[in-house]
Amino acid sequence: MSIDFNQKRVLIRVDFNVPLNDAFEITDDTRIKAALPTIQMVLERRGSVILMSHLGRPSKKLLPDGSIDKVKFTLRHLVDHLSECLGVPVKFCPETVGSTAAEMAASLQAGEVLLLENTRFNAGETVGDEAFARKLSTLADVYINDAFGSAHRAHASTTVVAKFFDKDSKAFGLLMEKEIENADKVLHDPPRPLVAIVGGAKVSDKILLLDRLISFADAVLVGGGMAYTFIKASGGQVGKSLVEEDKLELARELIQKAKSKSIELLLPIDSVIADDFAVSAATQIKSSGSIDDGWMGLDIGPEARKEFGKRIRDARCVLWNGPMGVFEMEPFAAGTRAVAQAVADSTNTGAFSLIGGGDSVAAINQMNLAEQVSYVSTGGGAMLEYLEGKELPGIKAIRKV
Repeated sequence: MSIDFNQKRVLIRVDFNVPLNDAFEITDDTRIKAALPTIQMVLERRGSVILMSHLGRPSKKLLPDGSIDKVKFTLRHLVDHLSECLGVPVKFCPETVGSTAAEMAASLQAGEVLLLENTRFNAGETVGDEAFARKLSTLADVYINDAFGSAHRAHASTTVVAKFFDKDSKAFGLLMEKEIENADKVLHDPPRPLVAIVGGAKVSDKILLLDRLISFADAVLVGGGMAYTFIKASGGQVGKSLVEEDKLELARELIQKAKSKSIELLLPIDSVIADDFAVSAATQIKSSGSIDDGWMGLDIGPEARKEFGKRIRDARCVLWNGPMGVFEMEPFAAGTRAVAQAVADSTNTGAFSLIGGGDSVAAINQMNLAEQVSYVSTGGGAMLEYLEGKELPGIKAIRKV
């Protein structure tokens, strides 16, 4: 990053939307740690840092009197831990914009850090209000967006604020650069063969991703609940497995498109089926297209694990987005675990692997394999939209001259 930060105030949009317990203690600081390199870089170059982030969706969980719960959603909960991570005391501003914010920002000295209050305490944030964004811009000389997880939102602090800085005074943070760079490795001239693993509950959540992958992947492996819509569309019997009836024709079209492009679209040969959606349910292994009434597929079966595993281990580039089953329940976690291990094995033999956000990240972390894959994205919805080929507002705002 070529910007001169010396004696400049730098407004950094980070993603500190971290989980808190009932005592308002951070239970997972992954997002905070991911932002540290950018903050530390500015401090090392003699700049001062003004941090802004959202936390939760306060407008969706109003108090009985209709007001925002400023006790639950305040970023004040993060100050002590952030100070410890950075090794410098972090000042906290009880507002995002206003006279106090302006005074605290103006008085910052090189090497100091100020954390603004939750951006979503301001109604203008989520609607991309220009007046709110302009007020934010007056706090600093430079704007950096390092919140990839929010880059698909055209919010005031993630997108609109950038228009008030010239091209030499705005940039991507180090995390944002890494996210884009690693996604682009998959999207543009990836090593071959490229194997994409797509899971999750619904086809409707991944339509655009599947359509895009069929255009450039060598093989697409489909697992999770969405597989049963494809299996039924192919004439299979799926019992009471999750099926989107209104997406059956779309599934047939995607299957046909894959055939016409000679792309392998692999569905699980067999499934772990259950008579109830519960840990205590009776289970058995059954062909995925021969599931009896009253039973549902909740994970890929042992034969599917072998077939998927072989394809993944033979790949030179792997993209994984979505679990293979209800991995939160131990009886239905083996498929996701097997895929996670296969991705790690493939990476260890030289393949490039990208874990594309959401539940896949939770799964790879749960299985302690995050260090054995090439890159784990911090942005669930943002990464999904980027892989679908959409131009994300937060990225466009920085690139726009």
